[in-house]
Amino acid sequence: MKIAVLVSGSGTNLQTLIEQLHQDETSGIEIAVVISDRRKAYALTRAKRASIPTHVVKTQDFENRVDFDAKISSLIDDYAVELIVLAGFMKLFQPPFVQKYQNRIINVHPALLPAFPGAHPIADTLAYGVKITGVTVHFVDEDVDTGPIIAQSVVPVLDTDDQERLHNRIQVEEHKLYPEVIKWYAQGRLKVEGRKVIVKP
Repeated sequence: MKIAVLVSGSGTNLQTLIEQLHQDETSGIEIAVVISDRRKAYALTRAKRASIPTHVVKTQDFENRVDFDAKISSLIDDYAVELIVLAGFMKLFQPPFVQKYQNRIINVHPALLPAFPGAHPIADTLAYGVKITGVTVHFVDEDVDTGPIIAQSVVPVLDTDDQERLHNRIQVEEHKLYPEVIKWYAQGRLKVEGRKVIVKP
């Protein structure tokens, strides 16, 4: 199965997917292309080191977000991608794009959705004082972090945590859960019924 990984930053989740899926011949999963909205994203360097094709698509190069989405869509179709994987990609797609690839776009979020959606979940978690947070992998829909939840992993919030410490522990769980969910998708084990995602044996 060919996947596209969309990135905006350093690419730690991308590196995990390269090592656990792309470079594992038994996984049956190939990262066909890595797309970034930032030319200087270190994730692009990680992809190039693994000989994965890369493309930069910047919003400022287009008149509107629909045209931006259309460019990414054309790349995805050119590479015959079956699953779009968001890994720290900081742009929201417009409804036509999401509808075109319904249940073919997944995202990882560093909180237990529906709690603490949006761009600053770890800071929000600490500010609220909750005792448990975690990781959510979900399908992407038209709104922010509201798509059907595929899987979650729990991370305790410690009294000694700051954003960096908590983020580091959450990332450990992300790097376990995200590749696993992508494998489930490739194996045809995910069934979406309304808001419920069933993981078949």
